[in-house]
Amino acid sequence: MPGLRLGPLLRYADGSCATVWVETSGPCTAEVRCADGSRGTARTFRIAGHHYALVPVGGLTPGTATEYEVLLDGASVWPPADSRFPPSVIATPTDDDGMRVAFGSCRWAAPPAGGKDSVGPDALDTLSARVAADPERARPDVLLLLGDQVYADEVSDATRHWLAGRRDLDRPPGDQIADYEEYTRLYYESWLDPEVRWLLSTVPSCMIFDDHDVIDDWNTSAAWLADMRATDWWQERLLSGLMSYWVYQQLGNLSPDELAADPLYAAVRETPDGTDALRAFAARADSDPASVRWSYRRDFGRTRLLMVDSRAARVLDEDRRTMLDPGEAAWLREQILEGRGDSDSDSDSDSNSAYDHLLIGTSLPWLLPHLVHDVEAWNAAMCGGERGERWARRGEWIRRGADLEHWAAFPSSFDALGDLIAEAGTGPGAPATVSVLSGDVHHAYVAEPSWAGRAPDARVAQLTCSPVHNSVPLSIRLGFRFGWSAPARALGRRIARHGRCAPPAVSWRRTGGPWFGNQIMTLTLRGRSARLRLEQARANRDGTNALRTITDRELA
Repeated sequence: MPGLRLGPLLRYADGSCATVWVETSGPCTAEVRCADGSRGTARTFRIAGHHYALVPVGGLTPGTATEYEVLLDGASVWPPADSRFPPSVIATPTDDDGMRVAFGSCRWAAPPAGGKDSVGPDALDTLSARVAADPERARPDVLLLLGDQVYADEVSDATRHWLAGRRDLDRPPGDQIADYEEYTRLYYESWLDPEVRWLLSTVPSCMIFDDHDVIDDWNTSAAWLADMRATDWWQERLLSGLMSYWVYQQLGNLSPDELAADPLYAAVRETPDGTDALRAFAARADSDPASVRWSYRRDFGRTRLLMVDSRAARVLDEDRRTMLDPGEAAWLREQILEGRGDSDSDSDSDSNSAYDHLLIGTSLPWLLPHLVHDVEAWNAAMCGGERGERWARRGEWIRRGADLEHWAAFPSSFDALGDLIAEAGTGPGAPATVSVLSGDVHHAYVAEPSWAGRAPDARVAQLTCSPVHNSVPLSIRLGFRFGWSAPARALGRRIARHGRCAPPAVSWRRTGGPWFGNQIMTLTLRGRSARLRLEQARANRDGTNALRTITDRELA
């Protein structure tokens, strides 16, 4: 009989339907059967010797939470008979319930050695324990994982030992991930964690990649990419990374209607083995990034989420360098402005508003500490030839060494995003809040922008939360604390003048943080009000872990 290798993951969920992702040990029919009688089935598809199914569940009732089980060829495989967790449920909140959106990034999933976690308690593990203890009070409505779900370039000791058993680690890429099979190992290590496995089975999730899902500094520059393509291992690494991302993360981001219209999803399900079709798709995404869209939109009642690909959609040529290619930028603008002025909203909402809250998910922060921003803008000017060829070569070396590749390193894209946010937040159709949700930088903070001569009607904030579970070296703590300071801001202005950098189109100030630790942020959205809470995972004296509230404040 087939078994359940990984999952279930509750991915998409709205008022009437949901999708549940599983990996199985062999071909079979996967079924999700709910206590209220709703159900769904799907036949597994095969990729590189592994079997998966994304089960659509229809007939759900809005405003309810129904327990479910997973069956493979009619045999129940979830929940486990010896489970210490409450039953997994599919919850379908209504607009009146509001939304609790939890988010974070950068989860290194190495198991603790000898019972001691070298980087401190895992915030997702700790969140899971709290939800299990009181599901009705503590369960988020959706969990946003904003990048670095797995670390292909920084593996655990256990995975390194496993890699050594299948190939020579003295040959590139050494003790990093090389192919699809090795990527599956990373997902097993991350998602078989009992607490995280249960949490992902009962809280819907949305995901997007960042660099470590493939490699540190992925798509930093055209010169970086050329160097990588000159190696004999990069092509397999990249294709395997994109293939595994599509299977393990991207599929679940899509609604049942989007899945039904997806030709690749149809192709892999209609053939005995979908590996070749998926590999061809990944190769096309590599050779022509503009031909594939990893970004996506989710509407949760009157909250709109736009998850933006800020890695693979880049234009890297120095003379036209942008964070988003023209098609991606046009898509983002269309999704932000779509529906303005034709909403059938109730009396508690602006009558011209398509949504009350706009969430822009981008793994890389838009607003950084001022010194970091100015250094990245200066570096972009140097690499672009503003001070000549010698400075351009030096600038490329600095860019790679210091990871200078956030929105600030793409000045035209930084300004364009600011202009779009201001437009979205202004006028009779403006939402109450516009929040840019990010991670990557291994600390948390709140920054609020302002525009010269105009003030958006919406409350706009950069909300950054990282890491969920990773180290925060002293150098990062000191560097980012200094980066927000007044002396650092003055130093940044001098550096920007050397690069002949135009002032950014927006100014900003830090209104919270920086906070360091394994942490998770939660936005509670109800009507046109918004409340932000940051919690850190802390170890108690009795050996248990708990989430400690660091800040709890109103945004609107």
